[in-house]
Amino acid sequence: MESVMSNYYIELTPSQFRARLAAAPIAYLPLGTLEWHSEHLPLGTDGIISGGFFDALASRVGGIVLPMLFLGPDRVREDGLIGMDFCSFPKDDPAFYTDRQLDGSAYWIPDDLYVAIIRATFAQLARAGFKIVVAHGHGPSGHLYSESIPRWEAEFGLRCFTCVDSSPGALGVQTDHAAVNETSLVMALRPELVDMSALSTDPSEFPVGVWGDDPRGAATAEIGVRAIAVQVDRMEKILKGALAEL
Repeated sequence: MESVMSNYYIELTPSQFRARLAAAPIAYLPLGTLEWHSEHLPLGTDGIISGGFFDALASRVGGIVLPMLFLGPDRVREDGLIGMDFCSFPKDDPAFYTDRQLDGSAYWIPDDLYVAIIRATFAQLARAGFKIVVAHGHGPSGHLYSESIPRWEAEFGLRCFTCVDSSPGALGVQTDHAAVNETSLVMALRPELVDMSALSTDPSEFPVGVWGDDPRGAATAEIGVRAIAVQVDRMEKILKGALAEL
């Protein structure tokens, strides 16, 4: 029985790699974390979503999906708390919670080290023959990547893209933190990893570390499937245009 060629870099043989690279020299970089996404989502949510989205995009456009980069930048305090560990909501907001280390978060690195890792990654991708890089995932990682796009393009001769959709009212991918959007996306991609029963059924107890709309009773796999379809269609046009310009 003839096997289907994988979209994932780590699963390709050299001959398969050459074939995929020749067809579409695009590298997809999932910007992941090992980070608290409330009690109902897995710690690798950022990479699971971006990697799954890139797999769908690569199936449509071509290209190769890199392993998740789980180290990344974020807010940090002198007491060692990072990212969602410290609350950004006012005390009268239902989403407020007491600052504390949230279980499982283990990903933070300083901005300059993150930039160095990205730079080294891009140097190797250019050496391997890629012409286009698309990165998406963890918000702070994506922001720092986006700020440096002119630098990467000038230094390595790569075309660099992100998957942020700034259109008003757009149904995007990873537009919140463990709220309706991300919960729906994990429901669509890896439903067995979502445990909504881990959240309180008391509507007055807002899930800790959720930034965005309450996912309880609102998140669905259908929303996630639709978001992926919308953004795959959008990115397909962008990337096929970039391929045509090579």
